[in-house]
Amino acid sequence: MSPLTLRLTPEERTRLEELAAGMTLSAYVRACVFAENASRPKSPVQDKKTVAEALALLGQSRIASNLNQLAYHANIGALMVGEAEKAQIAEANAHLAAIRTLLLEGLGKKRRAS
Repeated sequence: MSPLTLRLTPEERTRLEELAAGMTLSAYVRACVFAENASRPKSPVQDKKTVAEALALLGQSRIASNLNQLAYHANIGALMVGEAEKAQIAEANAHLAAIRTLLLEGLGKKRRAS
């Protein structure tokens, strides 16, 4: 057999011992996990199409590369921010906000007011 470590709060440990009702904790956990009618948690993704769209937007963008370049230039003191750069930053921010909204929708979460 291969051991498995599970970290629990004291309250969780007490509850687990109550649920085991005389069984060893190992036997109880195995019985729960491997029971034929054990329910499995549902996927956190509510709308896979929406999440896929958001991931596609991320894949098509150069956000990570552009942010890295901005950070580099800021660190060496060479970041010049004119109107064109401000517009690009605003556009990137809008794209990130749209991606965030898509991801929250896909995960079944409501968008928080910002």
